[in-house]
Formats: sequence, structure tokens, C-alpha cells
Amino acid sequence: TMPKEPSVLRQNILDTTAALLACGIDPKKCFLFRQSLVPEHAELAWILGCITNVPRLLRLPQWKMKCASQNNEGTIGLLTYPVLQAADILLYKSTRVPVGEDQVLHLELAQDIAQHFNKKYGEFFPMPKAILSEM
Repeated sequence: TMPKEPSVLRQNILDTTAALLACGIDPKKCFLFRQSLVPEHAELAWILGCITNVPRLLRLPQWKMKCASQNNEGTIGLLTYPVLQAADILLYKSTRVPVGEDQVLHLELAQDIAQHFNKKYGEFFPMPKAILSEM
């Protein structure tokens, strides 16, 4: 949600890919892809953003903390990031999502958005559930 120099962003993508491979992710058994090359992420985020109300997003503690740390000049990208996260989860009809404690509320938002969408348009998205680790 913060602007980055293009060269730094490119290097971050390579570093993240290297870290995933170093952790043992086997590209023969799973798909590794750059999310920014899949336009459906942004497209679904737009659709979900149109059914998500602003007061719900303003109540998220991450928004409050980061906005305060930015002298209360948080960006739209920061505010709507949880909707993009919901799109990332729902696009693949994920049923289990590994999250840290700090992301549980964002997953609950994804559940709320899925329920709202399903109620309005018919059952389409399964309800994603958190996988929390002890760490």
C-alpha cells in the first residue's frame, strides 16, 4: 500500500520467489505466479468493493493503527487492502486460509463479503475458514 521504486519492487518479487523456493515449495507440485499478472484479482476486488461498506473498513484495527502512523493520511489503497485480500481468497474459492492472529479480522471480513455476495447473487463462494498456527 506504499509506493515503491520499480527496481525495488522487481527485486522484492525475485526475493520472495527465492524465499518460497528455499522454504521447500515445489513448483512441480504447486503453482507459483505473480498475482499482479492476473487481472481477475483487481477485477474481483472492484466488484467486492462495490458491496463492502466504508464504515466496516474503518473499524478494522489495522486501518486505525497504520493510518495513525501515517499522520492520519491513510490512502484508499490502505483502506481497501482488506477487500483485495478477500478477493485473493475468494477468487480461488478457498475453504482454508493460513493466517496469523493479526489477519483473523481480515478473514472475517472476507467471510462477511462472501455471505453478502452469496445472499445477493446466489451461492457462489464457499466460506473460507482460518488455519491458525501456534507460532
